[in-house]
Amino acid sequence: GQVDDVIARLGPDPLRADADPAWPWARISKSRRPIGALLMDQTVMAGVGNVYRSELLFRHHIDPYRPGQKISEAEFAAAWTDLVALMKVGLRRGKIVVVRPEHDHGAPSYAPGRPRTYVYRRAGDPCRVCGETVRTAVLEGRNVFWCPNCQS
Repeated sequence: GQVDDVIARLGPDPLRADADPAWPWARISKSRRPIGALLMDQTVMAGVGNVYRSELLFRHHIDPYRPGQKISEAEFAAAWTDLVALMKVGLRRGKIVVVRPEHDHGAPSYAPGRPRTYVYRRAGDPCRVCGETVRTAVLEGRNVFWCPNCQS
């Protein structure tokens, strides 16, 4: 019974074929909380971890501190579609793959055997796209990473 209660409070899981993006969009579009926090809120959507959060926002040029209500419906739709695809690849390959082939050069991953990322765990390193220094901060208790130039 307790497990059912917890599951009932979760937002849609992007890996499920029946996941309805209308639910998280309704929550995000009305919230003043930063989108970087909303993506980690399991009641908004389930299964988005810290790596996917930082990388998804980078891929869509969205500052993690932008309030949810300042995200456009088109931005959310594109990010949801990308998130579904990224998570399916991750599930199939057994590892996170987020760096596009045209950007997959230069600096190695943040640690041996770890995925190559744009910003996740790359604070202080140059952005793979523009060369600006990647930043990090704590957002609602979790580290978030972003490029201040690409995500302005």
